[in-house]
Amino acid sequence: MLATSPFMLGGIWTAISHNWALFSILLTLLLLVIVPALVLAKYVRISLNIMKDTVPPLSVPQLCFDRIPGEERDVFAADGIRLRGIFMHPPPGVSRRGLVIFAPEFMSDRNSCARYCRPLLEAGYDVFSFDFRGHGESAKEEGFNPRQWASDREISDMTGVISFAEQWLEKMGYPVEIGLFGISRGACTSILVAAQNPVVKAIVVDGAFSSDHTLEHLMKRWAKIFAKVKFVYENHPPEFWRFLRWCLFVTCRFKFGCTYPSVKKALKRMPPRPLLFVHGQRDSYIPVEQSRMLYALAPQPKYLWIVQGAKHNQSVDMAPAEYARRTVQFFDQYLWRKAEPSNMYQPDRFVRMARSARDGVARSPRDQNEGESRVPASSANVTAEVASKSQN
Repeated sequence: MLATSPFMLGGIWTAISHNWALFSILLTLLLLVIVPALVLAKYVRISLNIMKDTVPPLSVPQLCFDRIPGEERDVFAADGIRLRGIFMHPPPGVSRRGLVIFAPEFMSDRNSCARYCRPLLEAGYDVFSFDFRGHGESAKEEGFNPRQWASDREISDMTGVISFAEQWLEKMGYPVEIGLFGISRGACTSILVAAQNPVVKAIVVDGAFSSDHTLEHLMKRWAKIFAKVKFVYENHPPEFWRFLRWCLFVTCRFKFGCTYPSVKKALKRMPPRPLLFVHGQRDSYIPVEQSRMLYALAPQPKYLWIVQGAKHNQSVDMAPAEYARRTVQFFDQYLWRKAEPSNMYQPDRFVRMARSARDGVARSPRDQNEGESRVPASSANVTAEVASKSQN
């Protein structure tokens, strides 16, 4: 065998030399397939590991608040998982205005609603807050690890909570209309559920994002850290990142056993639903561009408030009085449907502000503190965008 090896090598070389064009084409095609596949596999592996192991900032229960007492209730997700919730009602003597469901951020629990919902209770709203599965006192699903991205499991949880709320409203003889108030991952889940549930009449979301778009942004950031060749990661076309994102979510489906629906797509198919977006201007984890993008995709009526100086999920701490005013007045306008001239979401008020800004007329101090707001296009021909700094 060893004696014939030179003859075999010679035969191979002869075949290559006689068919060099064919072999060149095959080698080129092989490189065009193998090299991108190796790069793609590396990026997917890195993204999957960071997605699995990275914990976002402030992902611990916020304890700098006094808990609000209420009725502890067990409810069930759409797939049967037991969830622990708490039902809070307005103080005695306060007229009831409506029901708001609060969806906490990742790794927080039902009691964190005290940071956000106390003004709603004082205004007359019933508030139901709950622990997502694997959080607080809710049951854990075997084989499922919750992550900071809204999955089909969180959708199942919130769908079950809304079903419970519908039954309670019917039992009490109240209109079956619900407001949603979500923080970060809870905000994403609120949008995903509202897109397919007509009983949701108004939605407030703080720190919302779309998992697909956010992960693409993070993958580009991670590529700069882990890629060894600068030319490679700086010259990927947009199609590469979209395909990488698709590969990542397909891999997640098999690795994690769940899906991560797109908030962007949910907003595109959502029927007109009042939406108030809140986002911290200094949020370094979920860039403020996320809320701007989602706002642009959302149907009217919609509003956007960028809280100057606020970091991730800290808007309520930076401007507590303004936060309370905006959230209460939003639900007053679109859930309670109480017409009040002083309500900042009255369309005529925004029209006056827009015309004043256009004509150079000075605005009142309260109007100057409106943050970034928009008026529904259906309400006026003028859209108001007023930017200012919130008071610390």
